Amino acid sequence: MDFYEAVQRRLSVRSYKPDPIPEDVLTRILEAGRIAPSAKNYQPWKFIVVKDPAVRQALVPACKNQGSVGQAPVVICACCVLDQAWKGMGGYWSAEAVDITIALEHMMLAAAAEGLGTCWIGAFLEAEVRKVLAIPEGVKPIALTPLGYPAVEAKPRSRKPLAEIVCYDRYA
Repeated sequence: MDFYEAVQRRLSVRSYKPDPIPEDVLTRILEAGRIAPSAKNYQPWKFIVVKDPAVRQALVPACKNQGSVGQAPVVICACCVLDQAWKGMGGYWSAEAVDITIALEHMMLAAAAEGLGTCWIGAFLEAEVRKVLAIPEGVKPIALTPLGYPAVEAKPRSRKPLAEIVCYDRYA
């Protein structure tokens, strides 16, 4: 599959088969996150790979009852190690969310290329996710994704046309 096909195939999947993900496939997906760019190449990330069914089920209420979190055979929680993030983005803010987002999206594209589904989970209760996954102070969960073989075919959602979101040479 070429890159543009993977981009087109990356859709939000909310229903998963229980089939396990082969370790070599999971490793390739995690490697895609590992090699992602980050501000100053600080790589301020930690990825929690959740396979234990009981832990995945405990994440469901922490993720505002999104059942796919408990249904997928793997959940990845992408976290930022705060003291490792570059604090000079734009001259005034931390790169933590940007860095982790890039890495997780690399993983989600890799998953699509492997025939797996994902879904960006940004709606979660931070304190509950921290508790379930034993995330220490100084580490911030940024987003999660279930990871697995889709149980049903995901449908693309509409997107704004390029003319509405792109301008040239200056903001217009």
